[in-house]
Amino acid sequence: MKKALITGITGQDGSYLAELLLEKGYDVYGLVRRKSRLDFGNAEHLQDKVKFIFGDMTDQASLIRALEISDADEIYNLAAQSFVTTSWDTPLSTAEINAIGVTNLLETIRLLKPKAHFYQASTSEMFGLVQEVPQKESTPFYPRSPYGVSKLYGHWITKNYRESYGMFACSGILFNHESERRGAEFVTRKITIAVAKIKYGLQEVLELGNLKAQRDWGHSKDYVMAMWLMLQQDSADDYVISTGETHPVREFVTLAFKAAEMVLVWHGEGVNEYATLEGTDKTVVRVNPQFYRPAEVELLIGDCSKAEHGLGWKRKISYAQLIQRMVENDLKIVGAGIKA
Repeated sequence: MKKALITGITGQDGSYLAELLLEKGYDVYGLVRRKSRLDFGNAEHLQDKVKFIFGDMTDQASLIRALEISDADEIYNLAAQSFVTTSWDTPLSTAEINAIGVTNLLETIRLLKPKAHFYQASTSEMFGLVQEVPQKESTPFYPRSPYGVSKLYGHWITKNYRESYGMFACSGILFNHESERRGAEFVTRKITIAVAKIKYGLQEVLELGNLKAQRDWGHSKDYVMAMWLMLQQDSADDYVISTGETHPVREFVTLAFKAAEMVLVWHGEGVNEYATLEGTDKTVVRVNPQFYRPAEVELLIGDCSKAEHGLGWKRKISYAQLIQRMVENDLKIVGAGIKA
């Protein structure tokens, strides 16, 4: 039986990855931060199946303890301060977790179990001000946020340990991936929750930033499969994981309302753009300039051909299905809250 240690197991990706590994017969350990109130997040339903270990990416002693307890054959580092907007408010802690934290974990593995396979969660935000369309593994990086910069350090230190020490250490450069388990602070989930609340009359208006920003959106459940495949190869390498399609935020919003059987009519342009419900003059979406990033990432679209050919990976959940699933999930949650 293989043993796996997942950092960030309480998040969206961590919980889906844990489910995948359990299905494959792994003994799964999850690193969780100690809080005043015990909270297993998206992994709440896995409490009787996963062995949780308290630890922190900024505390190497706790990482040493976690690896000693788990004796993991595979380590998946999904822990991060992963909210881009927050990284401008807390740039130092973002760097501590996303950059130095990765080094702490790699050094722990090098000292205790150098033959283990390591996965680092990199991100398309490293491309930032894109230098090539579409973006692939060889595309130059140009991060546009403290988050993107911190993840770039994590990406390069992983590559450095692979080349310096011969460790099996690889990075998945994952483009935007969402799901029903996405945190409410992320724009896609902010949209689908607002759609459900507007549908039930609990919210009047959804305010957003740059509606023209384009992203390559996939489903988290598909992307964790790619993570696992990377660690099953004969040699470590880095892979872009994406859909190869790009869609503006404005389109995501339109389809989310449509999934809840509401049709939007768009008016204006730029910061003056807004949307009303068809057949009414009721404004339900408008732009709020305060939600614009200090440095915007306008266009992200990945070329995942290396992963498709080298790993045999292919996504199963389409962009439209992703939105439908998220909206249906939030309609159930909001509706249940009303009934309660």
